Amino acid sequence: MNDLVRQHTALDDSDLEWLHLLVSEWQLLSDLSFADLVLWVPTSDGTRYVSVAQMRPNTGPTSYQDDMVGHLVPRGRRPMLDAALDEGRIVREGDPEWREEVPVRVESIPVRRESRVLGVIARNTNLLTVRTPSRLELTYLQSASDLAQMIAAGSFPFPNQQVDMDASPRAGDGLIRLDADGVVQYASPNALSAYHRLGLAADLVGHHLGRTTAELAPVRGPVDEALVKLASGWAPREFEVEGGDGVIQLRAIPLKPKGLHIGSLVLLRDVTELRRRERELITKDATIREIHHRVKNNLQTVAALLRLQARRMDSAQGREALNEAVRRVGSIAIVHETLSQNLDERVEFDDIADRVLAMVAEIAPGKVTGRRTGRFGILDAEVATPLSMVLTEVLQNALEHGFGPGEQGTVEVSAVRGGSGEESRLVVVVQDDGRGLPEGFDPQRAGNLGLQIVRTLVEGELGGTFDMLPAPERGTRVMLDFPVGAEKH
Repeated sequence: MNDLVRQHTALDDSDLEWLHLLVSEWQLLSDLSFADLVLWVPTSDGTRYVSVAQMRPNTGPTSYQDDMVGHLVPRGRRPMLDAALDEGRIVREGDPEWREEVPVRVESIPVRRESRVLGVIARNTNLLTVRTPSRLELTYLQSASDLAQMIAAGSFPFPNQQVDMDASPRAGDGLIRLDADGVVQYASPNALSAYHRLGLAADLVGHHLGRTTAELAPVRGPVDEALVKLASGWAPREFEVEGGDGVIQLRAIPLKPKGLHIGSLVLLRDVTELRRRERELITKDATIREIHHRVKNNLQTVAALLRLQARRMDSAQGREALNEAVRRVGSIAIVHETLSQNLDERVEFDDIADRVLAMVAEIAPGKVTGRRTGRFGILDAEVATPLSMVLTEVLQNALEHGFGPGEQGTVEVSAVRGGSGEESRLVVVVQDDGRGLPEGFDPQRAGNLGLQIVRTLVEGELGGTFDMLPAPERGTRVMLDFPVGAEKH
């Protein structure tokens, strides 16, 4: 619609915003009218109309099998469009049109914004299935007529009240028609069923909807007065009411076809099962986060016990082995701590990498500076946990074997994500400027426990490759390459 309006018409951005607001609401008019709607806007030179939007009804057959958006018609070919645009009134004169042996009643509704008519809605009703209307259909048609008059007067849609039509109740979900005092004149079967679920034992017709709704909802003191007013339809609002065994979502639409409040439409939807599922998901999310929190606490307890045992060891070798175990447990605890703060099983790994780097740097024998470049991004927990272990082992190996007591140096961790979608890969390089690898060293056959852990996790858990080789100038470079899938934000 933006392109068509800007290409063919003289409407400004504020006019275009009004049309967007109308189009976001006019599914209701289409459903209540049992009719197709096409929005026609005059071109800049005033010689033609361009159709910029179209809506088909959910409540009846369509009048247009083809897409009308983008069509241009010259002024004069459709006199009802001309009359509605020039005179600013709803035009209903004329006999039905025949389209492919289908009789179609055509009406034109001017779209007014403040003092100007921006365009015209052509309302096209398929008359092929016309029958004696029921009470529900009569209520629909009367409500549609009121809304059409409000559009022609510029009082509908409501400014600053754009709604999400995918989430808001629709006419078919449930409809209540109120008079000017908020008393129910008509309630559709779906609307009545929704109120029965709230605990209503009687019919709604003849009852004040606001007071009836407040009686069914839990007692909340002064809030009840606000609920009475909302459910009476005095203002365009959306709200929810919970009572008995149900939850209903309501949307109030004041009706002022000639500037005076004559009543309201209340659309409502039974959202009991939807809210129940949402609460279950919230409960499950909270349970998962609590599990991660407890796992983190348990790992920290294990680390404390290992640290306590290390202090009591007489053997320096045994003490160092326990301290290495403390760091391994700690790296896993960091991941679970991050997961305990998230709503899903995904973590921003950059923060974890920085914390692992800081934790391992504490054991450096000399003055070694650690830094990270690049970005790991968001990773699944099943990738983050083994990667944190691998990073811990590689960094610990670089600091312990690359630098001696009092030596200064740098360890840099870089991360680069490449590819797209499920083919995305993460390449991690850990490089130090220490003393380098011993002559004849083979990382694929080295037997120390740390490198065995790295090989097992990278090749088995992560499905990637691991290599350790001399850095170009001085020191050691470790390269990790493994798939991580698509990054989701």
